[in-house]
Amino acid sequence: MREYLLTLCITAAVTYLLTGPVRKFAIVAGAMPEIRARDVHREPTPRLGGIAMFFGLCAGLLVADHLTNLSQVFEKSNEPRALLSGAALIWLIGVLDDKFEIDALIKLGGQMIAAGVMVMQGLTILWLPIPSVGNVALTQWQGTLLTVALVVITINAVNFVDGLDGLASGMVCIAAAAFFLYAYRIWYSYGIEAASPATLFSAILMGMCIGFLPHNLHPARIFMGDSGSMLIGLVLAAGAISITGQVDPDALQLYVHSEKAAVHQTVPVYIPLLLPLTIIAVPTADLVLAIVRRTWRGQSPFAADRGHLHHRLLEIGHSHSRAVLIMYFWSALIAFGALAYSVNSASMWIVLGIVFLSAIGLVLLLLPRFTPRAPRWAEAFLPPRYRRRRALARAASASVQATGVEAAGASAADAEPCAPVVAGVAGVNGATALGTRQPTR
Repeated sequence: MREYLLTLCITAAVTYLLTGPVRKFAIVAGAMPEIRARDVHREPTPRLGGIAMFFGLCAGLLVADHLTNLSQVFEKSNEPRALLSGAALIWLIGVLDDKFEIDALIKLGGQMIAAGVMVMQGLTILWLPIPSVGNVALTQWQGTLLTVALVVITINAVNFVDGLDGLASGMVCIAAAAFFLYAYRIWYSYGIEAASPATLFSAILMGMCIGFLPHNLHPARIFMGDSGSMLIGLVLAAGAISITGQVDPDALQLYVHSEKAAVHQTVPVYIPLLLPLTIIAVPTADLVLAIVRRTWRGQSPFAADRGHLHHRLLEIGHSHSRAVLIMYFWSALIAFGALAYSVNSASMWIVLGIVFLSAIGLVLLLLPRFTPRAPRWAEAFLPPRYRRRRALARAASASVQATGVEAAGASAADAEPCAPVVAGVAGVNGATALGTRQPTR
């Protein structure tokens, strides 16, 4: 565990320290596109944050290769090299897209090629655990197609949800934390060495997100861009592929000499990890809804719009930060709920806890729709939205009267010369602008 934590910290430190210089490079390189109709930020913001995240990934793999225990992962498996090869390719495509806005079909082809590169180096699904059947061995073509599909789905799901400051990096970090606990349990508790690459990938992915998140929180100073969102999506998919399609359920020895029973016992975890809906359930739901919505309108599935889940949260009335926190809550509930269910699927308390937290999440989700009223004695201590209509009416009438008095005073003062306002005078806000604020580049 100490070596995993060291790898995580090194990855986070490298990513954090490089993000500042990368931001300056993005500004100089002109990787600051104009505000689009679907964007929620108000000023052009540099992209290319994925450059720092990629070098954080390289640093994490380099450190792990020189540690006593984690170096065995590189000796016994070719999966870390396969991940680095696919990540380098998808990162390069993302950098080009952040700068030149390449076509969506070209990006899709690049994603498939990156997945194919990983498959060629051994990072592929070999079999599937199916209930009441056992392990079903896949042919080379079946494993390749399933691996490529999983990589493409995960990359685009993470890319689609990257619409608010800190949203994608925070959600993927939550998913990686839950995945790390699951993979570490499989590797440490059951002694299955095949789960060690997935554990390493999850630790490095957490470090990448943790190191980038301070620069990306609202208001964001830099965006990860497609170079970052596609990169962390590929790393997340690589971990799911490594542990789902290569770890033999019978090796867990839940039921000795009974492969079918072992598969049935691990279904609560293996089937969700096959298509990581529990890990990135919110991004995947957003992806499916976006494809259905755009296809129904006769548009391309890759056409951009303002119909994503985070856009709808803003339309309901949530602030930017609260919308991000709500998405964090649902991601953590689904990911850690599936993790708890995999540990003890027979516990009714886990199911009841998930249901209770889901109810809390629904209340928080619909909170702007409600206008609760406070007692009359507490109205003076609460914001206006919690007061009764009489209090609001009195406040409105008082505001109208005050506006009339100010207008009369202003008309009387028209004949007097106006003294210029000097910066630094008491009572003047230093951030007050005399004209419309121009966006900086």
